[in-house]
Amino acid sequence: MSTIRRLDARAPDFSAALDKLLAFESSADERIDHAVTEILRAVRERGDAAVLEYTRRFDGLDARSAAELEVPQSELKAALDALDKPRREALELAAERVRLYHERQLGESWTYTEADGTVLGQKVTPLDRVGLYVPGGRAAYPSSVLMNAIPAKVAGVGELIMTAPTPMGEKNLLVLAAAAITGVDRVFTVGGAQAVAALAYGTEAIPRVDKIVGPGNAYVAEAKRRVFGTVGIDMIAGPSEVLIISDGSGHADWVAMDLFAQAEHDELAQSILLCTDAAFIDAVHAAIERLLPEMPRAETIARSLSDRGALIYVESLERACEIANYIAPEHLELALDQAEDWVEKIRHAGAIFVGHWAVEALGDYCAGPNHVLPTMRSARFSSPLGVYDFQKRSSIVQISQNGAQKLAHAAAILADGEGLQAHAKSARMRLCGL
Repeated sequence: MSTIRRLDARAPDFSAALDKLLAFESSADERIDHAVTEILRAVRERGDAAVLEYTRRFDGLDARSAAELEVPQSELKAALDALDKPRREALELAAERVRLYHERQLGESWTYTEADGTVLGQKVTPLDRVGLYVPGGRAAYPSSVLMNAIPAKVAGVGELIMTAPTPMGEKNLLVLAAAAITGVDRVFTVGGAQAVAALAYGTEAIPRVDKIVGPGNAYVAEAKRRVFGTVGIDMIAGPSEVLIISDGSGHADWVAMDLFAQAEHDELAQSILLCTDAAFIDAVHAAIERLLPEMPRAETIARSLSDRGALIYVESLERACEIANYIAPEHLELALDQAEDWVEKIRHAGAIFVGHWAVEALGDYCAGPNHVLPTMRSARFSSPLGVYDFQKRSSIVQISQNGAQKLAHAAAILADGEGLQAHAKSARMRLCGL
């Protein structure tokens, strides 16, 4: 039975209770910190030899050379061809919808010319090479391949390198098929912090990349945090989250299952309901108790709901939106009859699902928008993964002689004010035409 907490937003201690509910310590413990430090150092110093050593130790995969860890393109195509019709069609539908959505995000270069002939602008270029980490082990995620690889390809990334652990050499057919569909250039059966290190530093077999994207366990997350600066990273993601705002107009079983869908990820996942109808909260609570025993991952769901879940009564939808903006959830479901009327009230959310039919599970796989979203309240300042994460912008500054006469005097005065005399003199030289 679940022991999910119930809160009332009118209570004097609600703010403190909410902060306690949201609190999550994301820093690595000493054991993870020490292990990642050693792995990064070893791969940086010993390259393929270290990658092979850790792959044998952690994945039970005994390869004689790093070249054996690469999956040939023919095997990726064979995996796609081996899928039964329903799975292939589902994968292709999802890929097409994700591609169509992200094509609308393409940034463009632009310039404008001032009256004196000065040209200013922005040049947009894709990254040269990106590394995509795909989790393996107890679960495999072809959806992660789609959501990371497709925007990279739409952006025009020159080469996409994918790493995915294959414990005991067992490869996931759907993951390989997704790599084939999305046009991943090279795939290596390497996982963990050693894969992040190989992508960041490069080895004899695995090329160094410019950015690393994709989810992973605590070791992968800590490794990404450590190599940031040497390479770019997408984000350090925390446990998955859903916040549902309800006016009591929906189905209690639907809401309960939407809370389950988030909670089944792991025991640290967070599922919260904000509702203006106390009787509906009772109905959702009853549905949780009734439906939970039927779930294959019931133990994980129960622990997640007990530790980090909540059913919260709020006096109005206005108040619910205020709380939602404070929480800044990864996923926000507006389970309301007139849901579209409330979208403008939401300022902070990774993804907003509007109406009773817009369930978060559809967004995870095939709606089209990216499912890589900011967590741990970072939606206050971060955005979903997109094409823009695989492009960079360069400023274009082409100043005419007349433009330099206008700007150099102001620049020199400002430089003098900052005590940077060479800057000032450099600008003033343009006044003399030298």
